[in-house]
Amino acid sequence: MALYRQTGSLVGIRRPMIDGLGVDDIDVVAAFATSEEKIGRDLTEAIFMPPNNFPRLDCELPRADVPVTRGLVDATEVGRVAAALAGAEVLLYSAPSGRPETARAYAEAAYEAGAAFVNTTSDPVARDPGWMGRFEAAGLPLIGDDLASQFGTSVLHNALLRLLEERGLALVSSYQVNLGGTDDFRNLVENPSTKKQSKLNALSADDKVELAPLGYLSQLKSRKVAHLNIEAQGWGETAVSLDVKLTVHDPSGAAGVNIDLIRIAANALRNGLGGHPADATSLLKSPPGTAI
Repeated sequence: MALYRQTGSLVGIRRPMIDGLGVDDIDVVAAFATSEEKIGRDLTEAIFMPPNNFPRLDCELPRADVPVTRGLVDATEVGRVAAALAGAEVLLYSAPSGRPETARAYAEAAYEAGAAFVNTTSDPVARDPGWMGRFEAAGLPLIGDDLASQFGTSVLHNALLRLLEERGLALVSSYQVNLGGTDDFRNLVENPSTKKQSKLNALSADDKVELAPLGYLSQLKSRKVAHLNIEAQGWGETAVSLDVKLTVHDPSGAAGVNIDLIRIAANALRNGLGGHPADATSLLKSPPGTAI
């Protein structure tokens, strides 16, 4: 956000304005982490500490005056986090996937604080009818689950599969392989179950589409490398084969979507619209109604 405030650039921004809110209208008022090295430090210092590996951008980063406080690992300190959220409009949850109890604990903290909750992980919250019912009744937006990166593997794969249909080709088989070097990838290698289902949800996939287990390679750092293969048949059952390699900066792909989800959530809250805003659906792999 500091980069866009200082430069006025629109590069990488999908929607400069969403119902009157620009990218530079977002302010961070609270931050949480479980890393002992980050707790107590100003946010602008903590964000560059391991395991974060996002490269420094060419801009000045003013001190945020937002100290990082101890995050949740379960529901035992929900009240403390809810109190820290006083006055906040949106709680963005972007911890590594595979920690459903933690995701639900933060959702509860947002609920108690009267804030919208955005779940960018594959752990099911918005897909749970119980959680959705509570947020709807309270007039609080609940957005999730699992963001679709701005230009990631699922978005590209889905577009190619839909293109086959539009052009009248028959899918024979397809697969997707993902390698990454972020801490989220490392965690997902150990806890892959919700992520695999979420990626299948994003593809509306049948049994002709396979996903290889996620791979973690530390030397990739914040990059993600994906390999896609599609085998199809065209006129006269002639063969068509497509192989694609995609290399992206994984956190940036998430940031480009988060900036929209936050503004959608804030506008829904201001308008008293509880539950899941329709505008958010296309930005997610597993919106409400998809499989858990």
